[in-house]
Amino acid sequence: MANTLLMPKATAVWLVDNTALSFEQIAQFCGLHPLEVKAIADGESAQGIKGMDPIMTGQLTRDEIARAEKDPNHRLKLSDPKVRVPESKRKGPRYTPLSKRQDRPNAILWLVRNHPELKDAQIARLVGTTKSTIDQIRDRKHWNSANLQPMDPVTLGLASQIDLDMEVNRASRGREQAQPAGDTLLPAALTERLVPAPEKPKDEDAELDANAVFAKLSALKSKDQDKDDEE
Repeated sequence: MANTLLMPKATAVWLVDNTALSFEQIAQFCGLHPLEVKAIADGESAQGIKGMDPIMTGQLTRDEIARAEKDPNHRLKLSDPKVRVPESKRKGPRYTPLSKRQDRPNAILWLVRNHPELKDAQIARLVGTTKSTIDQIRDRKHWNSANLQPMDPVTLGLASQIDLDMEVNRASRGREQAQPAGDTLLPAALTERLVPAPEKPKDEDAELDANAVFAKLSALKSKDQDKDDEE
């Protein structure tokens, strides 16, 4: 575990008020700029910060401070921590409480059926299982396959909705979106082509054939003359 200084600015305030260390020494120890340490000493910065004694926290010793006060070139060194926090282990499958482990196969079945795009590693992260268990449930070879019922892992409390959505979005990234099945609305450009154009109003005067009209009138006149001749 990396040994880092706790509350650097509060420590700098205490060192400015209680030691004869130079601004450069305090700045180097606290990870600040010398001008910032000078501003603390002038009361222009960190006015509302209460100084923290690094000796009380076990991060400095009085002998180390005295050595640095005598030698301006000496750099303060952090003391070894009395309590070491173990480093976090490599992230593995999600821990599942004992009371909910019996519901885990049902959650795996739900994920396999409803989100086939998820990889086995993603399912394992969501519900805390192994690849072999996922394969057994997917292939119906699990010892309890006959009694399994697909159930939402979010409802079961095995995963959060945020984690599920994140894994689904990650799995769907770069995949072509599935075309919607069933009847759907046609695009506007296509519907415009399918709608018949409105008929133009007929111009009766333009459609009348003048020659045909005169021919009919001539035929009527000839018939009337024939009738007069017969009489």
